[in-house]
Amino acid sequence: MKVSGRRSPWRKKVGLPIVLISSLLFFLAGFYGSLLLFRDPASNGAPRSRFMEVADVGETDPVAMSHGETGEDHSSSIPFQILSWKPRAVYYPKFATAEQCQSIIGIAKAKLKPSTLALRKGETEENTKGIRTSSGTFLSAYEDPTETLNYIEERIARATMIPRDHGEAFNILRYEIGQKYASHYDSFNPSEYGPQKSQRVASFLLYLSDVEEGGETMFPFENGSNMDISYDYQQCIGLKVKPRQGDGLLFYSLLTNGTIDPTSLHGSCPVIKGEKWVATKWLRDKNADLN
Repeated sequence: MKVSGRRSPWRKKVGLPIVLISSLLFFLAGFYGSLLLFRDPASNGAPRSRFMEVADVGETDPVAMSHGETGEDHSSSIPFQILSWKPRAVYYPKFATAEQCQSIIGIAKAKLKPSTLALRKGETEENTKGIRTSSGTFLSAYEDPTETLNYIEERIARATMIPRDHGEAFNILRYEIGQKYASHYDSFNPSEYGPQKSQRVASFLLYLSDVEEGGETMFPFENGSNMDISYDYQQCIGLKVKPRQGDGLLFYSLLTNGTIDPTSLHGSCPVIKGEKWVATKWLRDKNADLN
């Protein structure tokens, strides 16, 4: 008997659905298998994104590395947020506790005097009135019997990687309602202030109190903005950082080539409601005791 070479109509009809079903089963198996692979044990079975794998590295304490004579035998973590690259400004939330902030205020309060200015050529106390209206005092870490300032100073050195002996004494400042500091530079231009033995590289501000309204630290030239207008150094414009008790703000006054960063111009907006307390640490390019 001659057998026909044609396929059975039944096989032709069933073959395509079987292929589709098989493909679907393989797809589902792969999909649910990947969910099991990337499941987070701490999330009650909820799937985790594989893009979060790198971020989880810091969840456990890393093994300490061998270190040099001036290094440390442990790792540390100080949370921060980059606020700007022009100027280089970094925010450190919860850099100090409320108790530490109150301790610093308690030591400084009885020593406050009207804040002064470093005068440029041709300036006098008379013609610079109203530029800086806060009151303040200078405190070194060794003057604090509670050692709070010593702890803060060490923490600033770790955050900035600028040695402690490059820092000036803390300038503890109080701004009451209406008080402010007009926009200025923390570094000293030799053409305006004369020859300098060293230069201020960066400033670290530790906010010792919340402020109900006003009192922001402002950077009017942030990212080059407002540099093409006739700025009177009084307006509170540009990037504004609201004080929060215990938080820190670091910004660099010099560019990486050692020249003054024009975008580091900054000031303190007038306090509208409440009171502002801040501890400022100016950091230099040389040992501060040699100035």
